[in-house]
Amino acid sequence: MTAVGVLPDGVTVLERGWLSSNNVVFVDAERAAIVDTGYATHSAQTIGLVNEVLQGRKLDRIVNTHLHSDHCGGNAALREEFSSARIWIPPGDAPLIAEWKVEELSFLQTGQECERFGFDELLQPGSSIELGALAWQVHAAPGHDPHSIMLFEPRSRTLISADALWEKGFGVVFPELAGEPSFEEVAATLDHIDELRSALIIPGHGRVFSDVGAALSVARKRLDFYQAEPERHARHALKVLMKFKLLERSRLDFETLQAWWNGTPYVETIRKKFFESESLDELRDDIVAALVSSNNARVNAGNLVDC
Repeated sequence: MTAVGVLPDGVTVLERGWLSSNNVVFVDAERAAIVDTGYATHSAQTIGLVNEVLQGRKLDRIVNTHLHSDHCGGNAALREEFSSARIWIPPGDAPLIAEWKVEELSFLQTGQECERFGFDELLQPGSSIELGALAWQVHAAPGHDPHSIMLFEPRSRTLISADALWEKGFGVVFPELAGEPSFEEVAATLDHIDELRSALIIPGHGRVFSDVGAALSVARKRLDFYQAEPERHARHALKVLMKFKLLERSRLDFETLQAWWNGTPYVETIRKKFFESESLDELRDDIVAALVSSNNARVNAGNLVDC
């Protein structure tokens, strides 16, 4: 029995910056696997970090909790590095991935990058997958993404929660922004995490933590706030999208920023639904000002610069 609060044997968590999701690497005597692969622009770094953990072993399985670019952007590079690795994804977007319908996937909609990849197996909720020497249960986790899954190891009560639960909240609820009510799904997923009696959480972003009750309390309060004032959630989402692009580039001149802002479909979707009285330019300036005032960006010589 694994001690509560201790990662199971053979599990290494590579905590990444917010542009890339955390990588969870599993190693035993016979096989190795990774859950979530980070953002495309960090692929070389991801391969280096993974090889450090593998120590000459071959990677057998590449697993994605969901198909946002910061979680699957390294899939193609890792598959090239480890040609025998099989890719496992949740079933919801599988037809879109198979035909690479980029206009229907989240990458183009959010103005982010992802190199084309395929898949070999599906992570069906209710099933389990062998990672390292342990069997991890696959649990549906709709809300942040309608097709997201979580992975739970019942002996250690360790949960790989992806963006369903962080220590201080959860990921932007993207379906809600597109007019698909999803806050109730977030609530149901938080309840499900509570029911699992998870002792240790490996989140999609941020450090591993064991005070699950406190994290759930924070997440529920945030959810109540967003349900009461959905415009606040929409504005938060726009700040996240702009900050993500800034993290990707480190510095954006305003011509590039405007081209990205005007060319990102989700921005216009959010504006029309929540801020129709504002023009795209006015809304862009509001979001830039909000990032600067919160010390998440600064303006220097005509550029928006990451802090």
